Order: sequence, then C-alpha cells, then structure tokens
Amino acid sequence: MSAATTRSRTARTPAPDRLCAEAVDLARAAAEEAAAPGVVGEHVALVSEGDRVVTHYFESKEPGYRGWRWAVTVARASRAKNVTLDETVLLPGSDALLAPEWVPWSERLRPGDMGPGDLLPTEAEDPRLEPGWTGEDEPLPNSPVSEVSQELAALADAEDAELTTRPGTSRGSIAAVADELGTRRARVLSRYGLRLAADRWDEEFGAKTPMAQAAPASCVTCAFLVPMAGSLKQAFGVCANEFAPADGRVVSLAYGCGGHSEAAVMPKPPKPAPHALDTMRVDDYSLRPADDSGSVPGRTDGSTDDLGHS
Repeated sequence: MSAATTRSRTARTPAPDRLCAEAVDLARAAAEEAAAPGVVGEHVALVSEGDRVVTHYFESKEPGYRGWRWAVTVARASRAKNVTLDETVLLPGSDALLAPEWVPWSERLRPGDMGPGDLLPTEAEDPRLEPGWTGEDEPLPNSPVSEVSQELAALADAEDAELTTRPGTSRGSIAAVADELGTRRARVLSRYGLRLAADRWDEEFGAKTPMAQAAPASCVTCAFLVPMAGSLKQAFGVCANEFAPADGRVVSLAYGCGGHSEAAVMPKPPKPAPHALDTMRVDDYSLRPADDSGSVPGRTDGSTDDLGHS
C-alpha cells in the first residue's frame, strides 16, 4: 500500500532533471536579459515542473518588488543534451509586497469623491432609477376619455395658435403638460432608490446617532426644519439652522441636536423701573429765598422803636 502511494507521488512530481537543474547560469542570464544586470539576486530554489522541465527561482533586488522572485523555466528534449530556455517571468513570493485587489471604479467611488468637471455616468438599467413617464396613464385610443382628450387638445391648439409651441409635442397630451410643469424627466427615483437614500440619511442624521440621543427634542418639533415634498416628507426634512451640525442636510424627523428652536428659549430682558429722580428735567433755583418761604417774615409789621432795637 505504501509502495503504491510512493510510486503515484513520484509519477505526479518527477525528480528534477540533472542537466536542467545544473543550468543555473543559463537561467540567470535569461533573467538578467529580461530585467537588468544587478537586479537579479541569489539563486533561491528550483522546482521540477515535469519530465525534463525545471524552474529556477532567483531573488529580485528591484526596488518596490520586495519578496518577488524571477522564475526561469528551462527544458530539455528527450535524449538531448542541450538545455533550452522556456519562459522568464517575475512572480510574487509568499512574503511579497502586492498591490490591493483591483476594484472597478463604480465600486471604489465614495460620496465626496467628485470634483468640479467630473462626470458620473449611470447605468441604463440602474435599479435606483425608473422611467419618469411611460404612458401607462394615457387612455386607450378608442375610449371616451381619449376622444375627449383629443377634442381638448385640438381646442387648445386652436386657441394657442399664436403662441410658440415646441415641435413634436401636443398641448393636450400628458407629456406636454408634464413638460410645461417641468416634471418631464427621462428617469426618476424608484422605490429602491428612495429606500437606499433614506437608509443613508437615517444612518448619518437619524435617531440612533449620538447627537440625537443627547438632544433635548426631535426635529419634528423644531422651527428650523424645512419639510420635504413627496413621500419622504413623512420621515425627513432639511435643517435650516446655520449653527446646527446638520445645516443644509436632510435629517430624519426623529433626529435632534442642541440647536432645537424650543430647547432653550432666552427670556426677554426685564424692563427697568423708572428713575425716582428725573435727570432729564431742569429745575429752576432762585438765588434769594422767596418772601414766604421762611418762618421769619422779611418785613416787620410796625415800627421797631418801641421794642428798644437800635
């Protein structure tokens, strides 16, 4: 049993051919011709690739290729004494410095990577987008609604004949009305695209963020919240507080921060009491006291001779 196993292993990996194993100088010359003199290092190993086929490995001294090895494969024909060159290639070793695995640009792109002048194409079958108008709401050609629409369209064209109309559009059609309202887009966000956007916004400015956990109140009661339109208005809005961390960003209604409009209302300053002394009015003071201001009269009622006064 062991002898059969040994024979099978020997058949799969034959012993290195002697002449091919001794052709180290031939392999080194081929490696230096492919690289440059002085870049090929010491002979580190040889591996038998098959009958009379051996690969010699040399250390690479090329800067930036640490751990790489020059692999030179030599071979010999049956019953021939000359060893010939088969292949020369630079291969990474077990401890080689390798570049990261290549990732397509569409998967490497991250929010904020685009700069002025950059263009970001979207796939034709992007699951985040769907046709903006497919004509499904347009009535059938033979239905009464379609006849009325055609009559209204003809009437509108007749009344607006003096106006400049766009070529290829009918004012009575749904596409023309959507075009005038500014909503005729080739594609719009699908439910899948809305859900992806909602997940991103809720992860960055949602109820589970540390800022929202420490907030005194949520954005749904904040005066700085600008409501959104469409189905997203039930869960998101735009922050309009310039001092808030989410100013100009889409925030969840359950998000919150310390800049809530009703979190800390500053009281009005108290009205000061009126001054007891009016400092704005000028008081008139006489240089002499008035005659009737004192307790002693300024003039006597009669003669003072009888009183013995001099």
